[in-house]
Amino acid sequence: MVPFFKSLYGGHFLFRKNLKSPTFDIMKNFWRILSYAKPYQSFIPQYIILTWLYVLFSLVNFTILKPLLEVLFDQTNPEVINMEAPSFQLSISFFTNTFYYYFGQFIEQNGKIGALKFVCLIIVISVFLSNLFRYLSGVMLASIRVRVLEKIRLDIFEKVTALHLGYFTEQKKGDIISRITIDIQEVQASVVNSLKILFKEPFLIIGYFWILFTMSPQLTLFTLLVLPISGGVIAYIAKRLKRKALLTQQSLGRIHNILDETISGMRIVKAFTATKAMNDKFGVEVKNNSRFTLSVFKKMELAGPISEFLGVLAVATILYIGGTMVLNKETFLSASSFITFLIIFSQVLNPAKAISNAMTAINKGLASSTRIFELIDTKPEIIESKNAIPINTFKSLIQYRDVCFSYDQEPVLTNINLEIKKGEIVALVGPSGGGKSTLADLLPRFYEPTSGMLSIDGKNINEYLVEDLRKLMGIVTQESILFNDTIKNNIAFGLNDVNESAIVKAAQVANAHEFIMENPEGYNTIVGERGMKLSGGQRQRLSIARAILKNPDILILDEATSALDSESEKLVQEALTNLMKDRTSIVIAHRLSTIQNADKIVVIEKGRIIQTGSHEELSNKKGLYQKLLKMQSF
Repeated sequence: MVPFFKSLYGGHFLFRKNLKSPTFDIMKNFWRILSYAKPYQSFIPQYIILTWLYVLFSLVNFTILKPLLEVLFDQTNPEVINMEAPSFQLSISFFTNTFYYYFGQFIEQNGKIGALKFVCLIIVISVFLSNLFRYLSGVMLASIRVRVLEKIRLDIFEKVTALHLGYFTEQKKGDIISRITIDIQEVQASVVNSLKILFKEPFLIIGYFWILFTMSPQLTLFTLLVLPISGGVIAYIAKRLKRKALLTQQSLGRIHNILDETISGMRIVKAFTATKAMNDKFGVEVKNNSRFTLSVFKKMELAGPISEFLGVLAVATILYIGGTMVLNKETFLSASSFITFLIIFSQVLNPAKAISNAMTAINKGLASSTRIFELIDTKPEIIESKNAIPINTFKSLIQYRDVCFSYDQEPVLTNINLEIKKGEIVALVGPSGGGKSTLADLLPRFYEPTSGMLSIDGKNINEYLVEDLRKLMGIVTQESILFNDTIKNNIAFGLNDVNESAIVKAAQVANAHEFIMENPEGYNTIVGERGMKLSGGQRQRLSIARAILKNPDILILDEATSALDSESEKLVQEALTNLMKDRTSIVIAHRLSTIQNADKIVVIEKGRIIQTGSHEELSNKKGLYQKLLKMQSF
């Protein structure tokens, strides 16, 4: 049983190479869900044993119904009382004859009242044991379910964090969150129900039909012809359910996205009196979701009544046919045997109904699995080379050689040729949308160039370990990104075993220490989601302190002082100037007064470098830089 999932999934993998269809894709997702239980396959044999014990003792309850009814209806066979103890053999008849032997002894020694007590005692014990093993198997299944859910969540989150930045500009954040939360819950239900289908209900049905077949082969064969009709109807409903379930999950993703946009941009929503517009937008999506959800519930609720009606129809038909046989004495089926047959057959309907309901839930879960695996299967654009080498320090030169970059086939950068020497401060200026931030983002490999090469110390940056490459750089973005944690942990973000005095020193350099100490909790103050408990200038200074603490070889400052007031800007600019000494810095700026001391100013327009030089050189030369300078001076 240990290699169960390996063989199951592996066999499917070989087979799917020769067949591709929507139905087969669904089955592929089903096996992929089951494959997540593979690391916990040691639980499977235990679960199967406990389930089989539950099935065994459940069957015992019904196998002794016949002798119980024979005692009550005074139909006890004298041969049962006088039979001898059977010799041991590994067969079902041995266990049946053994029971009848002791049952006969009880009747002979204690009378029928004593035999009745005997049967009732066995029923109580078997019911207790069947429910005990049912509980233990349920706990075992819950353990598998929880661990599978944990593994899927970790996998999908790890995949999300590994994707390139461009993915998050293309996809809606709310939809991604919906896949990680709601869709995974649906898949979890699929795993549990699929395991039940594999190991529990089928064995119950097989056991029940074995007993029925020993009692009356004719009636049992008839029931085997009736039940597939119910199964076919349920399968049709389940197939229709999957499409509606997928629409429901997609709608939930859009709802999450609207919620995220509204809450994050509440200041703008209120400032532009767009409350009604957002309410209307949300209302339309909620109504769509309600419509899809209602359709799903209708189909789910339809499965139960239809299966129950068809089951009762089958019981009524069997009751008529079997009753006719008993009354006409056409078979050896006694009244007590026929009643037992009906009771056992009614129990067949429960696992059959459970399988039909499970198939409905699985189809709903498979719709969610399609969305999850679509995200997991997304290929990251930033792929680390198999032979990547470490890099611990930046020694001499950064080079852009004929670098081009396109986004959705729209050129963003064209033939960028640029050299940045160690220790230089290089400023990137130009109109908004010209490609300045993209040029800087290529260096830590947030994006890959469409063509050309970007090198550090003579080697293509693709040859370095991505994590090592990014450790060389400290980045302060135009939008200050903080996390819902303490000020101390935000400054030390991504670093381990940081001395608290170093955190304080970084905050002092960034002109943040004073406002931090004004809080009662000091450096242990929680900044709130996205740092919203702080002002824009305070958030930006913490971002700068974070970059300072990292002490990187290369600094990338994307409008780092744009959110500061005049006084804070002056102090922070002085701190950054000191920090950038003997350090390579790439500064993106719209405010030209902040980059006049740069060693090199690169003017970018429409993705091309049109001017390069110092502030003095460019200010005395006709061109875009002089034009921008005059506009800002004015």
